[in-house]
Amino acid sequence: MKPHRLLPLAALVVLLALPACSDDAPADTQADAATPASQTPEIETATAEATSSQPLGTVPATVTLPPEARVAVTSPFPGAAVRVFVIEGQGVSRGQPLAIVRAAEPLRIGADLARANSEVRLAEAQAARLEQLAEEGIIAQARADEAKARLEQARVTSSENRRLVSLAGAGPDGTMTLRAPIGGRMSHVGVETGGPVDLMSAPFVIEATSSYQLDLALPERLAGAVRPGMAIELRLPQDGGETLTVGGQIVSVAPSIDPATRSVMAKASIGSAPGLVSGQNVMAVIIASASEEGVSVPSRAVTRIGGEPHVFVSDGDGFKPRAVMVLAEAGDRTVLSAGLKAGEVVATSGIAELKATAE
Repeated sequence: MKPHRLLPLAALVVLLALPACSDDAPADTQADAATPASQTPEIETATAEATSSQPLGTVPATVTLPPEARVAVTSPFPGAAVRVFVIEGQGVSRGQPLAIVRAAEPLRIGADLARANSEVRLAEAQAARLEQLAEEGIIAQARADEAKARLEQARVTSSENRRLVSLAGAGPDGTMTLRAPIGGRMSHVGVETGGPVDLMSAPFVIEATSSYQLDLALPERLAGAVRPGMAIELRLPQDGGETLTVGGQIVSVAPSIDPATRSVMAKASIGSAPGLVSGQNVMAVIIASASEEGVSVPSRAVTRIGGEPHVFVSDGDGFKPRAVMVLAEAGDRTVLSAGLKAGEVVATSGIAELKATAE
């Protein structure tokens, strides 16, 4: 009889244990299922913008200075630098003193000017006297004409020396002040206090920072598409993660392809911008006027589904894929000619998850 009593007790223990296990299992399953939903990243979006321009491509470029932006400051006469007021890399304004140079030549020119002025006064007196004698018939008219010629020679010599003195801008002690002809930044200071200053080299070179030039290397496929007058854009990263767009224009395009690099050299002019310096390597976007209107979206918003370009458009409750037609792509922007309207919102992140959901 004891075996019959033990069997119901064992079965009861098993039955009591089963509900507890069944209650715990769904709780664990629900917790595991909720975890991915709570960790789903927020999808970033962007608004489609209307555009009438078409980017042709992005090409490498080097920032340089236009020819008129670099000015050499020279001394009109050789001498020695008495004082130097600037250093390399310093900003200067137009007319600012750069150095004081003492030279012996201005003293000699000043003396020549004084002698020339005396000769002019003497020649004027002689010419007036001989002209009066010629009118009275005492001397021949030829002698009066010779006196007038000597007077003109004296005046020319005086005028030449006066121009040289004005060019030197020298003081009574022979010192000359070299000044900045333009505003900009000192790119070269080749003289020290007490050092010589000659006529064969420029002691100072100033670079204007109001405008720059780009040397572009166009790939062979763009050789016939890029023309002077086309617009370009530079997108420069700034502090805080922001991007500054600087516009410019194509100035010239080389007529032939470089056989070594298989590229065409072109030049473009751009304005000044924070963080833009001569010699910097950048990427430039070449833009042409589009033959048809389109909308511009970030390139990361465009993906391919079934081999065709699509974007995920927000409908208020989520994002739905929509087929589009790509007109052009350059840099981080893509221009669409069909499938999307300006003002519609598209997803720019989580594209892989949206594609998996759509499929």
